[in-house]
Amino acid sequence: MKKPLKRIPIKYDMGELKRQLSRVKRESGAKVRELETKIKSLEKDVQRKKEEIERLEEEFQEKDRKYRKMRSDLSQSKKESSAKIKSLEEKVKKNDTQLEGKEKELQSSKELLAKRESELNQLNEQVKYKNQQLASKDIEIESYKKTTERRIFQLEARIKEFEAKAQGPSSPSQ
Repeated sequence: MKKPLKRIPIKYDMGELKRQLSRVKRESGAKVRELETKIKSLEKDVQRKKEEIERLEEEFQEKDRKYRKMRSDLSQSKKESSAKIKSLEEKVKKNDTQLEGKEKELQSSKELLAKRESELNQLNEQVKYKNQQLASKDIEIESYKKTTERRIFQLEARIKEFEAKAQGPSSPSQ
């Protein structure tokens, strides 16, 4: 149980109490105004930071959209590049195959040309030899012709001689 409090009569000076009360009111009012100013300042800071956060969130979302778009574009570019590379590799492979075929064709053509040139050289040699033989034959024929003409001339001269002899003794007898 509680003991009843004894009231001690306190003498207060009402004027002093009023002054103290008014001083406390002034101080508390000043403190309240100071706190209100701090609260307003803090509210402004909070509002500025909130706006900054919203702006940063918007920037982040925009940059995130750009990043996703760029990543999508990059992925698409990689796919296109890969397809182009495959296409070019196929073309190069096809061209290499065609080139190998052409090289084989060229090699066989070179071999055929070499063979034909060899045959041509042989034929040229044969023609040269035949020409030499013909020239030799021409000389031989020319020599034979001269010999034959000389012989014919000699024979004709002998024939005339014989004719002259044969006519000669028969003419005096007539």
